[in-house]
Amino acid sequence: MSDELERPQSRRERLWEIIFEAETPAGKFFDVALLWLIGLSVAAVMLESVDSIRAEYGTLLKTLEWAFTILFSIEYLLRLFLVRRPWRYATSFFGIVDLLSCLPTYLQLFLPGAQTLLVIRILRFLRMFRIFKMVQHMRGGDTIMRALAASRAKIIVFFLTVCFFAVIMGTLIYLVESTREDTQFTNIPVSIYYMVVTITTLGFGDITPKTPFGMGLTAVAVLTGYAIIAVPTGIVSAEMAKAAQGDETTDACPSCGVHGHLPDANFCRKCGEKMS
Repeated sequence: MSDELERPQSRRERLWEIIFEAETPAGKFFDVALLWLIGLSVAAVMLESVDSIRAEYGTLLKTLEWAFTILFSIEYLLRLFLVRRPWRYATSFFGIVDLLSCLPTYLQLFLPGAQTLLVIRILRFLRMFRIFKMVQHMRGGDTIMRALAASRAKIIVFFLTVCFFAVIMGTLIYLVESTREDTQFTNIPVSIYYMVVTITTLGFGDITPKTPFGMGLTAVAVLTGYAIIAVPTGIVSAEMAKAAQGDETTDACPSCGVHGHLPDANFCRKCGEKMS
């Protein structure tokens, strides 16, 4: 009979469920409260950069900044304490973001102005995807990250191809436009900058060609830009479609804390640690 009874949870296990899991009421409450604290802390940093607000409420904003930092520091240390392998969590994406969201406040003691880097805390909003996934069975954040990781080789090749094209086109328009006395294409780097702006269809207008051939090269660059600008979107979308196949749980790895495992997964998809 005693074997059928569930073993009472230890305090450490209860803390684990609250901080790392999102399926329990306590875990969901913790995650939602954390998102509110992140949003308020980022807002406080932004308001402090406004001179009139800083002059009147500077002391209050500084106090809030330290209060938020202390809370986030305690949370970070708890996460390191609860995982089986703290170093793996510390070197994971969220582990690094959690650390960087606390450091600027301490760095300002030695480097004045470093506290403005606290806006990096906004990256912690990526945790909200885990909450939405739990409620609506969506895999938002993990799907995007996997798709980007899976398509990185293709994106790199595409990026280098565009760079080579910009260098060639920039050199050509420099050879054409540099013959004019009033030219704005004074050197090849400036000409490459112009082509990058043109290919990406930004079109600042700070530099313009004067010769018919230069205008023709610009037209070719613009049309090419329209033709290739959708390529990375298609690559990532295809990988997202692959990554979206199958359901995932919100279970966190007890070793590194990463989420996004299949329901029948026995080992962590990132560190290989046994899930239970």
